[in-house]
Parts: sequence; structure tokens; C-alpha cells
Amino acid sequence: MRVEQGALAGTLLFIPTPHSDERGLFTRTFDAEIAAEHGLDGAAFVQDSQSRTVKGAIRAMHGRSGRGEAKLVRCARGAVFDVLVDARPGSATFGERMSVVLDDETFIHLYVPPGLLHGYQALSDADVCYRIDRPHDPTEDISVRYDDPDLAIDWPLPVSAISARDLSAGSWKEARRRLEG
Repeated sequence: MRVEQGALAGTLLFIPTPHSDERGLFTRTFDAEIAAEHGLDGAAFVQDSQSRTVKGAIRAMHGRSGRGEAKLVRCARGAVFDVLVDARPGSATFGERMSVVLDDETFIHLYVPPGLLHGYQALSDADVCYRIDRPHDPTEDISVRYDDPDLAIDWPLPVSAISARDLSAGSWKEARRRLEG
């Protein structure tokens, strides 16, 4: 498994090496030793979750205030256009964004450090798996509209579905005021 720095401070891409033969393929989806070599305590993840999303649907842009929430994200089936926005005041990359395609062919895993907003659009019907480092606390939820003009995220497909929560999310300007408080 190879590990690369992401475009935002503290983000990591874990890139496994799938092994294929006449039976199909095998790949490692997590390795605590490799994670530890890059400063992550694999045992710190306390919850695994999975979402199933239809092609074109967007799940965006969510984060946590307070201590934040670290995630290890991968696409187990299909493909997604995954987007991060640095929402950590004082970070060298505050306000910047990055995107990466996660899919069931490359098996890339994205480490999302606490304090980033996260969202994605399904490029096909897709299953996304998350490892999360702390229980969800709804009082810390931060949401920013997927089409916020200040973020100007260029989603690759027309939007086929989006939740009422995401449609009613606030702006990046509002989130910045809350975070920079």
C-alpha cells in the first residue's frame, strides 16, 4: 500500500495494490501498521458506516465543529467524485478545496482529518464506506450548500437527487463566521 499527501494539509491518500487472478481480485482495505507510520492510530476509529447513493446524487458538504471528526473514506462499489474543503481556521489551506475520484477499481482511501467539510457526487450507483474516529454529535453539525458560489465546486454530473437537509444548508460565509467565531 502506497501513501500520498493530499492537496489539503493533513489529508492522505492510501493507495492499495490489488492482486488479480482467474478467481477475481484481493486487496487490503486497511492496515493499522501503515496508518501508524503516517501518524494515524487505526484503533481510534470507533464507527464504520456505509451509504448507498444513486448516480448523480450529491451528499454534501458536511463537517463538525468542536474537535471535529476524522474519517477514512473509500468507495466499495461504483465511483464517486469526492470533495473536501478545509474549514480549520488557522490552517495553511483554510478555505481551499480538493477533489479525488474514489472507485472500486483503484480502491483509493481518503483520510479526512478533523475540521474539513466532506461531500461527494455518485458517478455511478455507489457504496461509500466511512471509518469515523468519534461518535456523531448532531449539535456539532456544520453543513454548507453544495452549490455555494464562494466554494464554486464543479460537480461533474447534473444533480439527480439531494436531501432536504443539503438543500437548506447555509453558505460558506455563514460557516466561516461560525468557525472563526
